[in-house]
Amino acid sequence: MFVLHSLPIAIFFCIITMLGWGSWANTQKLSGKDQWRFELYYWDYAIGVLLFSFIFAFTFGSTGLSGQSAVTNFQQASHHAVHYALISGVVFNIGNILLVVGIDAAGMAIAFPLGVGLALVIGTVKSYAQSPQGNVPLLVGGVLCILFAMVMSGLAYRKLPQGAGKSPLRGIIFSILAGCVMGFFYPLLQRGISANFNNDPIQPGMLTPYVALVFFAVGVVASNFIINTIFMRAGRLTYGDYFRGTPKLHLIGILGGVIWMIALCFNVIASGVAGPAISYALGQGATLIAAIWGVLVWKELAAGPKGTGLLAALMFVGYATGLVLIGMASL
Repeated sequence: MFVLHSLPIAIFFCIITMLGWGSWANTQKLSGKDQWRFELYYWDYAIGVLLFSFIFAFTFGSTGLSGQSAVTNFQQASHHAVHYALISGVVFNIGNILLVVGIDAAGMAIAFPLGVGLALVIGTVKSYAQSPQGNVPLLVGGVLCILFAMVMSGLAYRKLPQGAGKSPLRGIIFSILAGCVMGFFYPLLQRGISANFNNDPIQPGMLTPYVALVFFAVGVVASNFIINTIFMRAGRLTYGDYFRGTPKLHLIGILGGVIWMIALCFNVIASGVAGPAISYALGQGATLIAAIWGVLVWKELAAGPKGTGLLAALMFVGYATGLVLIGMASL
């Protein structure tokens, strides 16, 4: 399997994660709320996640002279390790579909800072508790800056005139719920991965990142039959509505899932060098990327009164400062 040893390359991989996690939701925007409901979009997104997990496992995960190939690792995997990978996919799926509802109701510029920002704080703290790596004062300072940015985001959203936002209370509630749930998936995923996967041999029964991500994706798709079906029923949608979608709409959703999964794959590989807490926190700098898309491209705060721009600017400064401090914590 492909193994990473360089810290600068690990940080670069985390930047790729940041860009991917911050940009995938544009595909939801492109599919159009009126044309293609989020519940239908999300099926294709989940398929994209599963599809790329297999591609990654049988390319990067099966080449090179280090570690185990995907097939070999799959054959020796313990039920304990597989359980954690599957559950992490289920937990992520619950949080992510709540985030998708938040994006649908409030837009990227608000849902990501609130939901993913909260997930960043929870995931970073839990990941550090499991695997303490990095400068603690810098890591704490970075997390506090992220919390400040989240507050600025919420204040900016409150300034939007009634009707300018899509559904203020619904968007905020679902985004916060998403963050509370999503922050736990990454530590769960790491518990199934061999602690020394950058070295040979792999711990007996434990998973390489490549195989763990396949089980993670299976957990996403399997749980989707329950979680997303509930949302479909609430929205009075049927599976027939999904199959009536155009090939273009299906491909847009699959692309969104592929983009997100590429980002996770690079992040998990980087965690073997940078440490889970730092690689996860840097990857979740996606909040900054998503906010830029939402504010500058989709103009989601354009209807706000005077002062909204200042709050948005403070949000960007908070996230940027937080990411710099977290990045420095790994040095």
